[in-house]
Amino acid sequence: MRLLVVADPLASFKLYKDSTYAIMREAQARGHALWACEPKDLRWRAGRVEAHACALELLPLTVEQEHTPGIPWWRVLACESLDLTGFGAVLMRKDPPFDQDYLYATYLLELAERTGARVYNRPRALRDWNEKLAIGRFPQFTVPTLVSARADDIRAFLAEQGDIVLKPLNAMGGTEVFRLRPGEANIGVTIEVLTRHGRTPVMAQRFIPEIAQGDKRVLMIDGEPVPYMLARIPAPGETRGNLAAGGRGEARALGAREREIALALGPVLKAEGIFLAGLDVIGDWLTEVNVTSPTCFREITAQTGCNVAALFMDALERCIERG
Repeated sequence: MRLLVVADPLASFKLYKDSTYAIMREAQARGHALWACEPKDLRWRAGRVEAHACALELLPLTVEQEHTPGIPWWRVLACESLDLTGFGAVLMRKDPPFDQDYLYATYLLELAERTGARVYNRPRALRDWNEKLAIGRFPQFTVPTLVSARADDIRAFLAEQGDIVLKPLNAMGGTEVFRLRPGEANIGVTIEVLTRHGRTPVMAQRFIPEIAQGDKRVLMIDGEPVPYMLARIPAPGETRGNLAAGGRGEARALGAREREIALALGPVLKAEGIFLAGLDVIGDWLTEVNVTSPTCFREITAQTGCNVAALFMDALERCIERG
């Protein structure tokens, strides 16, 4: 089949850890035709949604080359504007932030879906499932949480909980995540900056000490959990486990609690058209449901031999066959 990947610029990929790259490699190995574009390359014209996309051939690379910044890794075979219904699948893999441009892309992809295009994850789900707020659907698995733009709300929550994490609703990779405790000098300015002086809501959660053992990423593919997760362990002096913030990834088999959470969320995610999700679990608690461009494929595969990209493509091919 022809597979269209809508993503960030290819030159920005960090190959050694990029899950989109792993998916593309697996798809090419199976004989699928790869095409790629950026969200800005989508257009709606005469009732149809098209992408100005390029057909690609991925070049063979060694592991060492995949760690080399700027190395050429693809060859363009052709570029043209094509109706999205002409692809067997369209993968929306643009990284956050979920800004106005991202929102417009989901509108265009939903219009394409209405004419018969198969888009993964569903554009409506990308809009409806904010990666932080989505945990509100599953309060049985969450720690005390507040979402508010008001400084007095956040201060009261801090006083009540004694130790909290404050984070924006639209970022990724641990960006602008702060730990606050009563009596610290920068509480006021932290709240001001994150809420844009009371204009933008943010999420506050009770701090979970088990972060020291890792922020566990559980991957869900078509409603089913991958059997291994990646525990992202904070660097010394850090409270964020995100790999982008210097965390160390350690692959582990799913435990009983992670499996319980995954099995509870799986049917809901599948019904919503969320083909790929990344559940973040700290200790026994669900902290985020990542749906935009979940990662950790390569780390899990390298450490366990479980080919996550192959699991992804197996499930995608089954979906296409089912129609």
